[in-house]
Amino acid sequence: MATNYANRLVTARKMAGLSLQNLADKLGNVVTKQSLNKYEQGIMKPDSDLVIALSNILNVPVDFFFSEPAVAVELTNVDFREYSSKLSKVEQESIEEKAKEAFERYFELENILNQKEFASYFVYPTIVSNAQEAEEAARLLRQEWDLGYDPIPDVVEMLEDKGYKVVEIESPKSFDGLKADSGNLRVIVLRKSTPNDDIVRKRFTALHELAHHALKFPEEIEPRRKEKLCHAFACALLYPEDMARKELDKHRFHFYQNELVLIKERWGISFPAIFSRALQLGIINDYVYKQLNIGYRKRKLHEPGNEPGRFLSREKPVRFERLIYLALGKELISVNEAAYFSGTSVWRFREQMQPLV
Repeated sequence: MATNYANRLVTARKMAGLSLQNLADKLGNVVTKQSLNKYEQGIMKPDSDLVIALSNILNVPVDFFFSEPAVAVELTNVDFREYSSKLSKVEQESIEEKAKEAFERYFELENILNQKEFASYFVYPTIVSNAQEAEEAARLLRQEWDLGYDPIPDVVEMLEDKGYKVVEIESPKSFDGLKADSGNLRVIVLRKSTPNDDIVRKRFTALHELAHHALKFPEEIEPRRKEKLCHAFACALLYPEDMARKELDKHRFHFYQNELVLIKERWGISFPAIFSRALQLGIINDYVYKQLNIGYRKRKLHEPGNEPGRFLSREKPVRFERLIYLALGKELISVNEAAYFSGTSVWRFREQMQPLV
């Protein structure tokens, strides 16, 4: 029990993004950093008052410290989206710990339900070293997944249907997403949306992480170049070449806001991604592309909530939540256990339950 408590305390502290000294400070230094270190090593055991204080500060239920995960999760081949380079090491560690904890609950619930679904992962067979090859990879994926030339209604739902494990976590705005492996499973972690978020960014991020899973790059490729190729793949998937050429036409010098809104609301793609797509297809040149982005920022459309147009899609992983209610409906888990899997308190979970039969 002491060892398990120690491990769970380490997990909770890292998820909260706190160092031992930070945690001691938040406890009012009634416990020293050295004592906290001994708790985390299992050398000492905290009393009940300290357990409650730690629960409040680390924002986890008291039971969290004493529950032993039925499934141990290790994330390998972790790739953060380039934008997340603004994250500190402590923040990255926090995000990875939150992701591991979420997948521990996810995989444990799958085991309870004996849910072993077939995954249809897309893997492009050849090395991708330029934008045209990224374009070809996106075209092949649309073909293999029978997407045709239509807009993708919900990117996250599509990925879940193909067997990718997707979770959302609370995280800083400087984090968009990451991809990783867990054994032979392909997982994607996204930042939990807020009401002010523009959903098209989340769609793009999810497909960017898919690119990291699906594409192989030259060994010597620079990280920035790899990110650009993942961007090209995501743009090509969102806005297929034939349709983009038909709607954008050639030799353009201007885009008008109303036109961009119409494209965004049909295809679920942001203004900057439309500009990138036009450049990628040779519809505009580098100079026009630069001017469009300068104008975009000058109008402050890059600031949260300022870009006009809304794509009507949830872009929210729902499979895990469905499994919780399925296990509850089959009486394989209790309400208390359902709250644990949901990562919420029992009273809050009971509030959202609305059984019909």
